[in-house]
Amino acid sequence: MKNRTQTTLTSGLLRALAALPYGLVARLGEQLGSLLYLIPGKRKHILQTNLRLCFPEQSDAEREKLARSTFRHVIRSYLERGTQWYGSAKTLQGLMQIDSAIPLQDSYEQPTIFLGFHFAAIEATCMVYSILHPVASLYTPMSDDVTETISKEQRSRFGTVMIPRNGSARDILRVLKSGKPIMLAADMDFGLRDSVFVPFFGIQACTLTAVSRLAQISGARVVPFVSEVLPDYQGYKLHILPAMENFPSGDVRADALAMNQFLEARIRERPDQYYWVHRRFKRRPEGEASVY
Repeated sequence: MKNRTQTTLTSGLLRALAALPYGLVARLGEQLGSLLYLIPGKRKHILQTNLRLCFPEQSDAEREKLARSTFRHVIRSYLERGTQWYGSAKTLQGLMQIDSAIPLQDSYEQPTIFLGFHFAAIEATCMVYSILHPVASLYTPMSDDVTETISKEQRSRFGTVMIPRNGSARDILRVLKSGKPIMLAADMDFGLRDSVFVPFFGIQACTLTAVSRLAQISGARVVPFVSEVLPDYQGYKLHILPAMENFPSGDVRADALAMNQFLEARIRERPDQYYWVHRRFKRRPEGEASVY
């Protein structure tokens, strides 16, 4: 009963946000982010630690400015879930610009893995692509039952097949071979299993090898995509880039490094839009102390 009530209330709030003009919601999110940044907290500490590790060349003042801007983007993205999860297909498409290196109506005769990254607009871009073409999405089940229920239902409302990350590899391969592309993100620390330590901004980071392994087994091409929040509240832009060359290479460590290097280059283009609030360096190589 308690979860049902919380789900109803949360869903109602998101629906209310979806009914407001996008620009107003975006501004509210930024202002709320500015206020919340003033309060000491775990996410703020993680954010500041990540920036200190990854941008040692910057001054304290430069990193503080970047941290504030990042936090504004993060909180704004949470409020924009209303539009993304409950807005109409027409509304979402009206907010999205697309720059694609592959045909948007590709028949996907070759199995395709869309490799995404946790930028502030990733939710919006995935939702819009699901309107344009049948797709599956690999997701991480959430610890909060309320958010898990709502997110799974709303992310699949345009037909996306939701596959839990801890599910069967056979299910994933079956979808790939059926001609339906799979969207996934591999830029978080998901544990030591099927992972290797390779540099990310010069720091050893526990990095998944699943993308490389899936591509090797299925013969899939790996097509990276990057999401961007456009300036002046114009909406979002989805950048679908050419398939990664020589990927998979047959060396999972080399492939993991290639993914990290690609992501690092994209982050440097718009560093404040990346989700620095997650513990990217949570697990350390043996003998190293926690950085957090």
